[in-house]
Amino acid sequence: MRKIDWEKGVWSRGGAGDPAAEVVICGDWAPIRDFSDTILENPEAIYGDLLPVLRDSHLRLVNLECPLIDEGVDGGTPVHKSGAVLKGVPGHINGLTAVPFEVATLGNNHVFDYGTDAFVRTRDLLRQNGIQSTGAGLSLAEAEKPLLVTANGIQIGIISFSEGEDLTAAAPGKPGVLGWEVGRVIDLVKEIRSDVHVIIVICHGGVEYIPFPPPYLTVAMQRIVEAGADLVIGHHPHVPQGVQIHNGVPICYSLGNFVFFQPTDLQYRKIGYMVKASVDEDGVVAIQIIPYEIGHDRLMLLKEEKLQWVLKKLDTLSAPLENTESIADAWHGFLKHYGVSGFKDEIANIMDQFENERPKGAAMFRNRLTTLQHYHHLTDLMTRIMDGTLDEAPVWAVAFVDEYFNRKIIDGLPE
Repeated sequence: MRKIDWEKGVWSRGGAGDPAAEVVICGDWAPIRDFSDTILENPEAIYGDLLPVLRDSHLRLVNLECPLIDEGVDGGTPVHKSGAVLKGVPGHINGLTAVPFEVATLGNNHVFDYGTDAFVRTRDLLRQNGIQSTGAGLSLAEAEKPLLVTANGIQIGIISFSEGEDLTAAAPGKPGVLGWEVGRVIDLVKEIRSDVHVIIVICHGGVEYIPFPPPYLTVAMQRIVEAGADLVIGHHPHVPQGVQIHNGVPICYSLGNFVFFQPTDLQYRKIGYMVKASVDEDGVVAIQIIPYEIGHDRLMLLKEEKLQWVLKKLDTLSAPLENTESIADAWHGFLKHYGVSGFKDEIANIMDQFENERPKGAAMFRNRLTTLQHYHHLTDLMTRIMDGTLDEAPVWAVAFVDEYFNRKIIDGLPE
Protein backbone atom coordinates (compact mmCIF):
# COMPACT_ATOMS: atom_id res chain seq x y z
CA MET A 1 0.00 0.00 0.00
CA ARG A 2 1.47 3.34 -1.05
CA LYS A 3 1.32 6.02 1.63
CA ILE A 4 0.77 9.73 1.31
CA ASP A 5 3.83 11.91 0.87
CA TRP A 6 2.90 14.53 3.44
CA GLU A 7 5.85 16.78 2.59
CA LYS A 8 4.08 17.41 -0.70
CA GLY A 9 0.53 16.42 0.22
CA VAL A 10 0.45 13.88 -2.61
CA TRP A 11 -0.59 10.24 -2.94
CA SER A 12 -0.13 8.23 -6.12
CA ARG A 13 -1.19 4.74 -7.09
CA GLY A 14 2.14 3.94 -8.67
CA GLY A 15 2.86 2.38 -12.02
CA ALA A 16 0.44 4.64 -13.90
CA GLY A 17 1.21 7.01 -16.76
CA ASP A 18 -0.01 10.54 -17.21
CA PRO A 19 -3.62 11.03 -16.07
CA ALA A 20 -6.32 11.60 -18.67
CA ALA A 21 -8.23 14.14 -16.56
CA GLU A 22 -8.11 16.06 -13.31
CA VAL A 23 -11.04 16.62 -10.97
CA VAL A 24 -11.14 19.13 -8.12
CA ILE A 25 -13.44 18.40 -5.17
CA CYS A 26 -14.28 21.18 -2.69
CA GLY A 27 -16.17 21.24 0.58
CA ASP A 28 -19.05 23.24 2.01
CA TRP A 29 -20.17 26.30 0.01
CA ALA A 30 -22.72 28.73 1.44
CA PRO A 31 -22.83 32.46 0.53
CA ILE A 32 -23.53 33.58 4.09
CA ARG A 33 -22.39 36.17 6.61
CA ASP A 34 -19.20 38.06 5.64
CA PHE A 35 -18.96 36.29 2.28
CA SER A 36 -22.43 37.21 1.02
CA ASP A 37 -21.75 40.71 -0.33
CA THR A 38 -18.38 39.79 -1.84
CA ILE A 39 -19.95 36.99 -3.87
CA LEU A 40 -22.69 39.32 -5.11
CA GLU A 41 -20.34 42.18 -5.98
CA ASN A 42 -17.25 40.32 -7.28
CA PRO A 43 -17.81 36.56 -7.31
CA GLU A 44 -14.31 35.67 -8.51
CA ALA A 45 -12.69 37.57 -5.64
CA ILE A 46 -13.95 35.18 -2.96
CA TYR A 47 -11.60 32.46 -4.25
CA GLY A 48 -8.45 34.60 -4.08
CA ASP A 49 -5.42 32.76 -5.40
CA LEU A 50 -7.31 29.45 -5.40
CA LEU A 51 -9.06 30.46 -8.62
CA PRO A 52 -6.24 29.45 -11.02
CA VAL A 53 -5.97 26.08 -9.26
CA LEU A 54 -9.71 25.52 -9.59
CA ARG A 55 -9.70 26.44 -13.25
CA ASP A 56 -6.73 24.22 -14.03
CA SER A 57 -8.82 21.04 -14.08
CA HIS A 58 -11.38 19.28 -16.25
CA LEU A 59 -14.18 19.00 -13.69
CA ARG A 60 -15.06 20.82 -10.47
CA LEU A 61 -17.34 19.60 -7.65
CA VAL A 62 -18.62 21.56 -4.65
CA ASN A 63 -21.12 20.95 -1.85
CA LEU A 64 -23.90 23.57 -2.03
CA GLU A 65 -25.02 23.79 1.57
CA CYS A 66 -28.08 26.02 1.37
CA PRO A 67 -30.95 27.02 -0.91
CA LEU A 68 -30.56 30.10 -3.11
CA ILE A 69 -33.91 31.90 -3.03
CA ASP A 70 -35.44 35.34 -2.99
CA GLU A 71 -37.93 35.20 -0.12
CA GLY A 72 -39.96 38.07 -1.54
CA VAL A 73 -40.39 36.30 -4.87
CA ASP A 74 -39.74 32.62 -4.30
CA GLY A 75 -41.47 32.30 -0.96
CA GLY A 76 -40.02 29.84 1.48
CA THR A 77 -40.32 29.66 5.23
CA PRO A 78 -37.42 28.62 7.44
CA VAL A 79 -37.95 25.19 8.93
CA HIS A 80 -37.72 24.28 12.61
CA LYS A 81 -34.46 22.39 12.96
CA SER A 82 -31.73 21.54 15.42
CA GLY A 83 -28.97 23.73 13.99
CA ALA A 84 -28.64 26.97 12.07
CA VAL A 85 -30.91 27.79 9.13
CA LEU A 86 -28.99 28.96 6.06
CA LYS A 87 -29.89 30.56 2.74
CA GLY A 88 -28.47 32.61 -0.07
CA VAL A 89 -30.17 34.54 -2.86
CA PRO A 90 -30.39 33.69 -6.57
CA GLY A 91 -27.66 36.22 -7.39
CA HIS A 92 -25.19 34.10 -5.44
CA ILE A 93 -25.28 31.56 -8.28
CA ASN A 94 -22.61 33.72 -9.91
CA GLY A 95 -20.22 32.58 -7.20
CA LEU A 96 -20.53 29.07 -8.63
CA THR A 97 -20.56 29.89 -12.33
CA ALA A 98 -17.55 32.23 -12.01
CA VAL A 99 -15.22 29.27 -11.40
CA PRO A 100 -17.11 27.45 -13.00
CA PHE A 101 -18.33 24.50 -10.92
CA GLU A 102 -19.99 21.88 -13.10
CA VAL A 103 -21.37 19.74 -10.25
CA ALA A 104 -23.01 20.63 -6.94
CA THR A 105 -23.63 17.86 -4.42
CA LEU A 106 -26.81 18.43 -2.41
CA GLY A 107 -26.71 15.55 0.07
CA ASN A 108 -26.37 17.69 3.20
CA ASN A 109 -28.27 19.03 6.20
CA HIS A 110 -29.09 22.54 4.90
CA VAL A 111 -30.41 22.27 1.35
CA PHE A 112 -33.99 21.89 2.68
CA ASP A 113 -33.69 24.69 5.26
CA TYR A 114 -36.51 26.63 3.58
CA GLY A 115 -38.66 23.73 2.57
CA THR A 116 -39.37 21.80 -0.61
CA ASP A 117 -40.31 24.73 -2.87
CA ALA A 118 -37.06 26.52 -2.07
CA PHE A 119 -35.15 23.33 -2.83
CA VAL A 120 -36.90 22.98 -6.21
CA ARG A 121 -36.14 26.59 -7.13
CA THR A 122 -32.50 26.09 -6.16
CA ARG A 123 -32.18 22.89 -8.15
CA ASP A 124 -33.79 24.59 -11.16
CA LEU A 125 -31.46 27.58 -10.78
CA LEU A 126 -28.47 25.25 -10.87
CA ARG A 127 -29.76 23.56 -14.02
CA GLN A 128 -30.43 26.89 -15.74
CA ASN A 129 -26.80 27.80 -15.12
CA GLY A 130 -25.33 24.57 -16.41
CA ILE A 131 -24.62 23.02 -13.00
CA GLN A 132 -25.64 19.40 -12.49
CA SER A 133 -26.55 18.10 -9.04
CA THR A 134 -27.04 14.90 -7.11
CA GLY A 135 -27.83 13.76 -3.57
CA ALA A 136 -31.30 15.28 -3.07
CA GLY A 137 -34.63 15.24 -4.84
CA LEU A 138 -38.41 15.09 -4.66
CA SER A 139 -38.32 11.35 -4.03
CA LEU A 140 -35.87 8.73 -2.86
CA ALA A 141 -35.40 7.56 -6.44
CA GLU A 142 -34.33 11.05 -7.49
CA ALA A 143 -32.16 11.68 -4.42
CA GLU A 144 -30.21 8.44 -4.76
CA LYS A 145 -29.66 8.58 -8.52
CA PRO A 146 -25.92 8.74 -9.23
CA LEU A 147 -24.72 11.55 -11.47
CA LEU A 148 -22.77 10.34 -14.50
CA VAL A 149 -20.47 12.89 -16.13
CA THR A 150 -17.54 12.88 -18.53
CA ALA A 151 -14.23 14.70 -18.00
CA ASN A 152 -11.86 14.71 -20.97
CA GLY A 153 -13.14 11.32 -22.08
CA ILE A 154 -13.15 9.73 -18.60
CA GLN A 155 -16.57 8.60 -17.40
CA ILE A 156 -17.17 9.49 -13.75
CA GLY A 157 -19.97 8.44 -11.43
CA ILE A 158 -20.76 10.65 -8.43
CA ILE A 159 -22.83 9.56 -5.43
CA SER A 160 -23.75 12.06 -2.70
CA PHE A 161 -25.33 11.16 0.63
CA SER A 162 -25.60 12.47 4.19
CA GLU A 163 -26.86 11.52 7.63
CA GLY A 164 -30.28 12.98 6.88
CA GLU A 165 -30.29 15.22 9.94
CA ASP A 166 -33.59 16.73 11.10
CA LEU A 167 -35.45 13.92 9.31
CA THR A 168 -34.52 15.30 5.88
CA ALA A 169 -33.83 11.86 4.40
CA ALA A 170 -35.93 11.14 1.33
CA ALA A 171 -38.38 8.24 1.15
CA PRO A 172 -40.52 6.80 -1.66
CA GLY A 173 -42.73 9.72 -2.69
CA LYS A 174 -41.15 12.04 -0.10
CA PRO A 175 -38.59 14.75 -0.92
CA GLY A 176 -35.27 14.91 0.84
CA VAL A 177 -31.63 13.90 0.67
CA LEU A 178 -30.11 10.47 0.27
CA GLY A 179 -29.73 9.74 3.97
CA TRP A 180 -27.64 7.31 5.99
CA GLU A 181 -28.41 4.34 3.76
CA VAL A 182 -24.90 2.88 3.60
CA GLY A 183 -26.18 -0.43 2.22
CA ARG A 184 -27.97 1.40 -0.56
CA VAL A 185 -24.87 3.48 -1.34
CA ILE A 186 -22.90 0.25 -1.61
CA ASP A 187 -25.53 -1.15 -3.99
CA LEU A 188 -25.34 2.03 -6.10
CA VAL A 189 -21.56 1.72 -6.33
CA LYS A 190 -21.90 -1.85 -7.54
CA GLU A 191 -24.67 -0.95 -10.00
CA ILE A 192 -22.64 1.70 -11.83
CA ARG A 193 -19.21 0.06 -11.49
CA SER A 194 -19.23 -1.36 -15.00
CA ASP A 195 -20.63 1.85 -16.53
CA VAL A 196 -17.89 4.29 -15.50
CA HIS A 197 -14.13 4.51 -15.16
CA VAL A 198 -14.16 6.34 -11.81
CA ILE A 199 -16.59 6.38 -8.87
CA ILE A 200 -16.45 9.27 -6.38
CA VAL A 201 -18.60 8.97 -3.25
CA ILE A 202 -19.20 12.11 -1.22
CA CYS A 203 -20.48 11.84 2.35
CA HIS A 204 -21.78 14.71 4.47
CA GLY A 205 -21.65 13.34 7.99
CA GLY A 206 -19.85 12.89 11.28
CA VAL A 207 -19.49 15.05 14.37
CA GLU A 208 -18.79 18.74 13.94
CA TYR A 209 -15.48 20.36 14.94
CA ILE A 210 -13.61 17.25 16.11
CA PRO A 211 -10.21 16.21 14.71
CA PHE A 212 -10.96 12.55 14.02
CA PRO A 213 -13.92 10.76 12.41
CA PRO A 214 -16.12 8.59 14.65
CA PRO A 215 -15.68 4.82 14.35
CA TYR A 216 -19.14 4.26 12.82
CA LEU A 217 -18.25 6.62 9.98
CA THR A 218 -14.86 5.05 9.26
CA VAL A 219 -16.48 1.61 9.06
CA ALA A 220 -19.06 2.93 6.59
CA MET A 221 -16.48 4.63 4.37
CA GLN A 222 -14.29 1.53 4.31
CA ARG A 223 -17.26 -0.63 3.29
CA ILE A 224 -17.99 1.77 0.42
CA VAL A 225 -14.37 1.47 -0.75
CA GLU A 226 -14.56 -2.31 -0.56
CA ALA A 227 -17.67 -2.17 -2.77
CA GLY A 228 -15.71 -0.52 -5.55
CA ALA A 229 -15.48 3.26 -4.98
CA ASP A 230 -12.28 4.91 -6.26
CA LEU A 231 -12.33 7.96 -3.98
CA VAL A 232 -14.36 8.86 -0.89
CA ILE A 233 -14.67 12.48 0.25
CA GLY A 234 -16.23 13.73 3.49
CA HIS A 235 -17.45 17.05 4.81
CA HIS A 236 -19.79 18.48 7.49
CA PRO A 237 -17.40 18.67 10.50
CA HIS A 238 -16.31 22.21 9.37
CA VAL A 239 -12.71 21.39 10.29
CA PRO A 240 -10.07 19.40 8.38
CA GLN A 241 -9.62 15.74 9.23
CA GLY A 242 -7.11 13.16 8.07
CA VAL A 243 -6.78 10.90 5.05
CA GLN A 244 -6.78 7.12 5.10
CA ILE A 245 -5.63 4.82 2.28
CA HIS A 246 -7.88 1.77 2.50
CA ASN A 247 -7.30 -1.08 0.04
CA GLY A 248 -5.36 1.36 -2.10
CA VAL A 249 -8.20 3.92 -2.18
CA PRO A 250 -8.03 7.39 -0.55
CA ILE A 251 -10.67 8.37 2.02
CA CYS A 252 -10.57 12.07 2.94
CA TYR A 253 -12.75 12.25 6.04
CA SER A 254 -13.35 16.00 6.13
CA LEU A 255 -12.21 18.80 3.84
CA GLY A 256 -13.13 21.46 6.40
CA ASN A 257 -14.89 24.70 5.46
CA PHE A 258 -14.66 26.06 1.93
CA VAL A 259 -16.69 29.14 0.98
CA PHE A 260 -18.40 28.99 4.37
CA PHE A 261 -17.67 31.85 6.74
CA GLN A 262 -17.92 31.27 10.48
CA PRO A 263 -17.47 34.24 12.84
CA THR A 264 -14.86 32.63 15.07
CA ASP A 265 -11.21 33.02 15.96
CA LEU A 266 -10.69 29.27 16.34
CA GLN A 267 -7.86 28.25 14.02
CA TYR A 268 -9.10 24.92 12.67
CA ARG A 269 -12.43 26.37 11.56
CA LYS A 270 -10.45 28.74 9.33
CA ILE A 271 -8.51 26.00 7.50
CA GLY A 272 -9.66 23.66 4.76
CA TYR A 273 -8.30 21.73 1.83
CA MET A 274 -9.33 20.88 -1.72
CA VAL A 275 -8.60 17.53 -3.32
CA LYS A 276 -7.34 17.37 -6.88
CA ALA A 277 -7.79 13.84 -8.23
CA SER A 278 -5.90 12.67 -11.30
CA VAL A 279 -7.92 9.98 -13.07
CA ASP A 280 -7.70 7.63 -16.02
CA GLU A 281 -9.64 4.66 -17.35
CA ASP A 282 -8.39 2.50 -14.47
CA GLY A 283 -9.59 4.85 -11.71
CA VAL A 284 -7.81 7.39 -9.53
CA VAL A 285 -4.12 7.70 -10.39
CA ALA A 286 -3.21 10.24 -7.70
CA ILE A 287 -4.59 12.88 -5.36
CA GLN A 288 -3.15 16.19 -4.21
CA ILE A 289 -4.17 17.84 -0.94
CA ILE A 290 -4.39 21.64 -1.42
CA PRO A 291 -4.79 23.52 1.90
CA TYR A 292 -5.99 27.11 2.25
CA GLU A 293 -6.94 29.68 4.87
CA ILE A 294 -10.36 31.30 5.17
CA GLY A 295 -9.97 35.05 5.57
CA HIS A 296 -12.60 37.67 6.33
CA ASP A 297 -13.20 38.39 2.63
CA ARG A 298 -11.59 35.57 0.60
CA LEU A 299 -9.78 32.25 0.57
CA MET A 300 -5.97 32.13 0.47
CA LEU A 301 -3.67 29.28 -0.54
CA LEU A 302 -1.30 28.25 2.20
CA LYS A 303 2.36 28.56 1.27
CA GLU A 304 5.81 27.92 2.68
CA GLU A 305 5.86 27.56 6.49
CA LYS A 306 2.08 27.67 6.87
CA LEU A 307 1.61 25.02 4.18
CA GLN A 308 4.19 22.73 5.76
CA TRP A 309 2.60 23.21 9.19
CA VAL A 310 -0.81 22.14 7.94
CA LEU A 311 0.51 19.19 5.93
CA LYS A 312 2.46 18.01 8.98
CA LYS A 313 -0.70 18.36 11.09
CA LEU A 314 -2.70 16.35 8.54
CA ASP A 315 0.01 13.69 8.65
CA THR A 316 -0.41 13.46 12.43
CA LEU A 317 -4.21 13.43 12.07
CA SER A 318 -4.02 10.63 9.52
CA ALA A 319 -1.76 8.31 11.52
CA PRO A 320 -4.47 7.04 13.94
CA LEU A 321 -6.69 6.14 10.97
CA GLU A 322 -4.44 3.24 10.05
CA ASN A 323 -6.06 0.77 12.44
CA THR A 324 -9.33 0.16 14.25
CA GLU A 325 -7.87 0.40 17.75
CA SER A 326 -6.39 3.87 17.31
CA ILE A 327 -9.60 5.11 15.63
CA ALA A 328 -11.47 4.01 18.77
CA ASP A 329 -8.83 5.70 20.96
CA ALA A 330 -9.23 8.95 19.03
CA TRP A 331 -13.01 8.82 19.53
CA HIS A 332 -12.46 8.13 23.23
CA GLY A 333 -10.43 11.34 23.38
CA PHE A 334 -13.42 13.35 22.16
CA LEU A 335 -15.76 11.66 24.64
CA LYS A 336 -13.38 12.54 27.48
CA HIS A 337 -13.11 16.15 26.29
CA TYR A 338 -16.90 16.48 26.09
CA GLY A 339 -17.46 14.67 29.38
CA VAL A 340 -20.26 14.97 31.90
CA SER A 341 -20.08 18.76 31.89
CA GLY A 342 -20.56 18.92 28.13
CA PHE A 343 -23.59 16.68 28.38
CA LYS A 344 -25.12 18.75 31.16
CA ASP A 345 -24.53 21.96 29.20
CA GLU A 346 -26.16 20.48 26.10
CA ILE A 347 -29.22 19.33 28.00
CA ALA A 348 -29.50 22.76 29.66
CA ASN A 349 -29.31 24.44 26.25
CA ILE A 350 -32.08 22.25 24.86
CA MET A 351 -34.29 22.96 27.86
CA ASP A 352 -33.65 26.70 27.50
CA GLN A 353 -34.81 26.44 23.91
CA PHE A 354 -37.94 24.65 25.07
CA GLU A 355 -38.73 27.61 27.28
CA ASN A 356 -37.92 30.32 24.72
CA GLU A 357 -38.71 28.67 21.36
CA ARG A 358 -40.44 25.35 21.86
CA PRO A 359 -40.34 24.07 18.25
CA LYS A 360 -36.59 24.73 18.17
CA GLY A 361 -36.08 22.86 21.43
CA ALA A 362 -38.19 19.97 20.13
CA ALA A 363 -36.13 19.84 16.93
CA MET A 364 -32.88 19.76 18.91
CA PHE A 365 -34.06 16.92 21.12
CA ARG A 366 -35.55 14.97 18.21
CA ASN A 367 -32.27 15.24 16.34
CA ARG A 368 -30.43 13.68 19.30
CA LEU A 369 -32.76 10.71 19.03
CA THR A 370 -32.78 10.24 15.26
CA THR A 371 -29.30 11.13 13.93
CA LEU A 372 -26.52 8.55 14.02
CA GLN A 373 -23.76 10.96 15.07
CA HIS A 374 -25.70 11.92 18.20
CA TYR A 375 -26.71 8.33 18.88
CA HIS A 376 -23.11 7.13 18.93
CA HIS A 377 -21.86 10.20 20.75
CA LEU A 378 -24.33 9.96 23.61
CA THR A 379 -24.54 6.16 23.78
CA ASP A 380 -20.76 5.75 23.86
CA LEU A 381 -20.41 8.56 26.39
CA MET A 382 -22.97 7.02 28.74
CA THR A 383 -21.38 3.59 28.38
CA ARG A 384 -17.96 5.01 29.31
CA ILE A 385 -19.48 6.73 32.33
CA MET A 386 -21.24 3.56 33.42
CA ASP A 387 -18.22 1.28 33.08
CA GLY A 388 -15.85 3.84 34.59
CA THR A 389 -13.51 4.14 31.58
CA LEU A 390 -14.24 7.71 30.48
CA ASP A 391 -11.10 9.09 32.14
CA GLU A 392 -8.88 6.42 30.60
CA ALA A 393 -8.73 8.11 27.19
CA PRO A 394 -5.20 8.29 25.71
CA VAL A 395 -3.44 11.54 26.49
CA TRP A 396 -2.57 12.17 22.83
CA ALA A 397 -6.22 11.89 21.77
CA VAL A 398 -7.48 14.27 24.46
CA ALA A 399 -4.72 16.76 23.66
CA PHE A 400 -5.65 16.79 19.98
CA VAL A 401 -9.32 17.45 20.72
CA ASP A 402 -8.41 20.18 23.20
CA GLU A 403 -6.27 21.84 20.54
CA TYR A 404 -9.08 21.75 17.97
CA PHE A 405 -11.50 23.38 20.37
CA ASN A 406 -9.12 25.98 21.80
CA ARG A 407 -6.33 27.01 19.40
CA LYS A 408 -6.90 30.62 18.30
CA ILE A 409 -5.85 32.28 15.06
CA ILE A 410 -3.79 34.74 17.09
CA ASP A 411 -1.53 31.84 18.08
CA GLY A 412 -0.38 31.59 14.47
CA LEU A 413 0.01 28.51 12.29
CA PRO A 414 3.72 27.57 12.39
CA GLU A 415 4.87 26.41 15.78
